[in-house]
Amino acid sequence: MSNDLAGVWEVALSDGVHRIEFEHGTTTGKRVIYVDGKEVLRRDWMFKLVGKETFSVGSSDTKATINIDAVSGFAYEYTLEINGKSLKKYMENRSKVTSTWLLNLDGIDCRVVLEKDTMDVWCNGQKIETAGEFVDDGTETHFTLGDHNCCVKAVSSGKRRDGIIHTLLVDGTEIAECTE
Repeated sequence: MSNDLAGVWEVALSDGVHRIEFEHGTTTGKRVIYVDGKEVLRRDWMFKLVGKETFSVGSSDTKATINIDAVSGFAYEYTLEINGKSLKKYMENRSKVTSTWLLNLDGIDCRVVLEKDTMDVWCNGQKIETAGEFVDDGTETHFTLGDHNCCVKAVSSGKRRDGIIHTLLVDGTEIAECTE
């Protein structure tokens, strides 16, 4: 990495938290994008110093765009968009469509993500095989992590505004949801 580092962002997706780094050489016109330390885009000798660079992030190839705007003189502002939304808006929306739990199983840190629209479950970047069933008060999505029986229970909150409440149980013990 050179000293042209202009922006660093952390983006939480279902397959994990990804680090995006952007180098912008304002004298050379160079643009370099790294995702998780791996170079994904390089442009040298760009005469136009403002503009956009689009690339993909994560195993689901989520679309990301870095916007380069001139603020004043030779000062620039860099903003990251994910799926066409500002990072802030994307993360706000993401908290509505996913639930995330962080736990330690057998000495291994696990990040479990539920995609509420598809009921897909991810653990540490891997999509997990699940079995869903209807129960008296809602649904249960069963899966295993190592030797542990896990279940995501989905029950109605009884309040339209709160919607459905998702709870992770590991070996019968409830795990607190985290906010990313």
